[in-house]
Amino acid sequence: MLDRMTRRFLMVALVGTALSPLGLPQAAEAAKLRLAHASSNDSLINKAALEFQRKVKEKTNGELEIVVFPDGQLGDEDPIVEGVGTGSIDIGLGGSVDAIEPRLNVVSLPFLFQNNAAIHGFLDGPVGQEMLGFGQDRGYVLLGALDSGFRQFASEKTAITTPADLSGLKIRTPPNPVILATMRQLGALAEAIPFGQVYTSLQANVVSAVEPEIRDYYDSKWYEVAGKLSIANYIWTANWWFMNKDKMDALPPNQQAALKEAATETVVWYRGQLDSTYARILDELKAKGVEVSTVDPAPFRTAVTPVYDEFGAEWGEDLVRKVRKAASE
Repeated sequence: MLDRMTRRFLMVALVGTALSPLGLPQAAEAAKLRLAHASSNDSLINKAALEFQRKVKEKTNGELEIVVFPDGQLGDEDPIVEGVGTGSIDIGLGGSVDAIEPRLNVVSLPFLFQNNAAIHGFLDGPVGQEMLGFGQDRGYVLLGALDSGFRQFASEKTAITTPADLSGLKIRTPPNPVILATMRQLGALAEAIPFGQVYTSLQANVVSAVEPEIRDYYDSKWYEVAGKLSIANYIWTANWWFMNKDKMDALPPNQQAALKEAATETVVWYRGQLDSTYARILDELKAKGVEVSTVDPAPFRTAVTPVYDEFGAEWGEDLVRKVRKAASE
């Protein structure tokens, strides 16, 4: 009798672990991946991260969940890259890629691209797709690239419209080696200040200018402390989308495929938002009293020619030549 009761008790216990209180089978808890970026909560980058989150859930029937951490909650761009490398963060978005592969910065050579169509054609073409294979030997998998966008000039006192306006000017830049080299070549005094400290650095006159992408300029309210915006399109940068390779490899093949499909579809969705977003933001900036100037790129382009020589020597002349050719096609 005791053996029957014991068996019955064990059976009830086992059934109880597989059934909900209503007697229905319980779904397995979703595996979670942490995605971090430094852009603001209401930025287009974060909207793309949430679109990716939705697509991954849909494509995996809820088996895989993306948990999004915006606003630098898990650190600025460099710590995010480091965290993805060590596995404390699963997926990152950002422009700081030296730890992944310094050659990814080749897309940021000054005046390389004419417009968004040229950029997207490059990224989707053979050279851009080849670059998505970079970083695997360092433990990263590239899922794609979202436009961080063309970078402009913004200052507190005098509009920047010629190379001479940058001479001796303290200007904030991200820790991108191409941007830093370009600023040095133009005579500016570049300061690689973390994204989250830019506003207060402008307030405190640590720097008196920035070279922002206009969505960041708008979202972070830098126009309040640097209200003279010069449209230069002097450099295009990517928000590279990267994942810890070991985490990717550990996922079942169907979930790996779902992540890659969701990333590709999100890139297409994101590109479709850019033109209307830029038009709206520029109108709103003007309405807020921002002084907008247009820059003649010719003298700037001449002045930055040595930057190509510098990075051709560092990354290989063949890579720089191949990227320049593909960017102009």
